[in-house]
Amino acid sequence: MTKRNPNAGLTLLEVMIVLAVIALIAGLAAPRLLANFGKAQGRSAEIQLTNIKGAVQMFYIDTGRYPTEAEGLDALLTAPDGLKGWRGPYVDDDKSITDPWGHRYVYHSPGQTKPFDLLSYGRDGRAGGSGEDSDISL
Repeated sequence: MTKRNPNAGLTLLEVMIVLAVIALIAGLAAPRLLANFGKAQGRSAEIQLTNIKGAVQMFYIDTGRYPTEAEGLDALLTAPDGLKGWRGPYVDDDKSITDPWGHRYVYHSPGQTKPFDLLSYGRDGRAGGSGEDSDISL
């Protein structure tokens, strides 16, 4: 049977070294993790835009027209005044038309080359940019 040393344990210096190593590892790993998180938000925005596009198409099938730019994506949640054939709501809630960064998706009707354009201005909420701030559109 071995006796335990009552003074056994870690010294303050050893604890500080362990904490420094953990901080170093966290400092090296954090940028990679944050970059992946930004990519995931961009991919989430693409998927949401695809879902909104489908909702706008259903609106068109039911009403015979696309929402006007003035009505915007709110027309997917509540029926515009006097519109016949509306069978919505076509999306679950206001969060469905908000991008992962908390900005409303942008809807233009008519679009540049299509009946409508859908886009997110990215993390910064402004047109243009690069990386996480770049625009995402269908």
